[in-house]
Amino acid sequence: MLPLFLSIAPALAETSQEKGLSIIVKQDQNNKGFKDYTNNMVMTLKDAQGNSAVRTLRAGGLEVERDGDKSFMVFDTPADVKGTSILTHSHGVKNDDQWLFLPAVKRVKRLSSNNKSGPFMGSEFAYEDLSSPVVEKYTYNHLREEKCGALQCHVIERTPKYENSGYTRMVLWIDTKELRTFKIEYYDRKSSLLKTLNNSGYKQYLKRYWRAETGEMVNHQNGKSTILVSSNFLFGVGLKTSDFEPEALDHLP
Repeated sequence: MLPLFLSIAPALAETSQEKGLSIIVKQDQNNKGFKDYTNNMVMTLKDAQGNSAVRTLRAGGLEVERDGDKSFMVFDTPADVKGTSILTHSHGVKNDDQWLFLPAVKRVKRLSSNNKSGPFMGSEFAYEDLSSPVVEKYTYNHLREEKCGALQCHVIERTPKYENSGYTRMVLWIDTKELRTFKIEYYDRKSSLLKTLNNSGYKQYLKRYWRAETGEMVNHQNGKSTILVSSNFLFGVGLKTSDFEPEALDHLP
């Protein structure tokens, strides 16, 4: 019989990859169960000279078991983009499905899977930024913990596993207490810093779900930025699967 001190195997140290993945899985679990939602948004586009343009839109989402969520966005103003809408079916490693409805030609256009890195409606958000962050889409590496404002944050590197991403990697700042993502740095295909998303004004809904009121995406390479201000989040509103099909794009709720 082995001595007691030899019979107890030492616990294996958690790797940085395992730690990063476990944090993301917990963050994902915290957000499950919302079923569906709607909200309003104001999008402000700013160019390098400081000129701005404002758009208003509506959004909605549907939780999907064992796959990524489905979501839509519909522009209400100004008149030249009114009715333009995008539908996203998010997946894991498999390419997301996306469709764009153009009211001027009354046509639904399916977006190519190799063209998701382009700017969405002239904003600094890419089409691939609109998909839900399915855990299996990425590999993870916990880099460190550090202060982020008044909070302490995990700093996690996220690397896309899906094809045709416009990014080689992203770096996320996630607070250690509530696991809210406060900042994401996006690195382009040359591994240069392309843009940064800063989330602020988090509010909690139904005593569980945290949503940022403001997201500002700053492009460091062209000097442009886009600010998205969200409001009026409503959960469990009764959206149906049929509301998230391409043929529904011209009459979304």
